[in-house]
Amino acid sequence: MKAKQMMTILTLLMAVCLIDHAIAQTTPTATQSLQLLAFTGGTATFTDLERGENLDVTAGVDVALLTYRFARPAFEIRGSYPAQEGTISSQKSFLLGPKIGYSLGRLRPYANFLIGRGAIDYLEGGYAFGDIRYITSNTLVLSPGVGLDYRLGRNLAVKVDFQHQHWDTPAVPSGSINPKSTTLGAVYTIDFNHRRWHDW
Repeated sequence: MKAKQMMTILTLLMAVCLIDHAIAQTTPTATQSLQLLAFTGGTATFTDLERGENLDVTAGVDVALLTYRFARPAFEIRGSYPAQEGTISSQKSFLLGPKIGYSLGRLRPYANFLIGRGAIDYLEGGYAFGDIRYITSNTLVLSPGVGLDYRLGRNLAVKVDFQHQHWDTPAVPSGSINPKSTTLGAVYTIDFNHRRWHDW
C-alpha cells in the first residue's frame, strides 16, 4: 500500500472515531479522558542502504484525549537515535502524527502514520554514487506503522512496533530508500482523570 493511501485511510478512521464520540456524548457508553503514554525501547533498523543495519534507542509519547467503545485516537511524537551505527550509514529521525488504537482485553493493537525529519550520516568517509561522495543528507520521512501493546498492569505495558519508512536520498539511483524498523520496549501510562474504561 502506498504511503499516501495509508495516510488517507488513517485520517478517515480518526475522523470516524471523533464523529462517533461527538454523537455518543448523550449516552453513558461514551467517556472523555486524558491519558499520556510514554514509551522507550530498542530498535533494530534495516537501513535499505547496502544491507546496512542500525541499533537505535527510540523514545516518545502518545497523547490520547478521546475514548469511545473500543477505539482511542491519539497523537504521537517519537524520536530514534542510533546507539550502534554499523559501517554504512547512521539514520536518526524525529516523527509525529496520528495514531488509532483498540482495546482488546490486555491487548492494544494500533496503527499510526508518522511524518517528520530524518538525517543520514554516511560512514567510513562517505558514500560514493557516480562522481559524488555524500557525507550527509536530510529528508522528509514518511512512516506508516503498526504495533501491539500488552498490558501488564494498570500503568505498565510492553510494546512491539513496526515501521515501514520512506526516505529520499541522492546517494542511490532510485532517489529513495525504505528503511524498516522493529522496536521492542515498555510503555508507562499516566491517566490524569484517574478513570478506567474498558481496562484501557
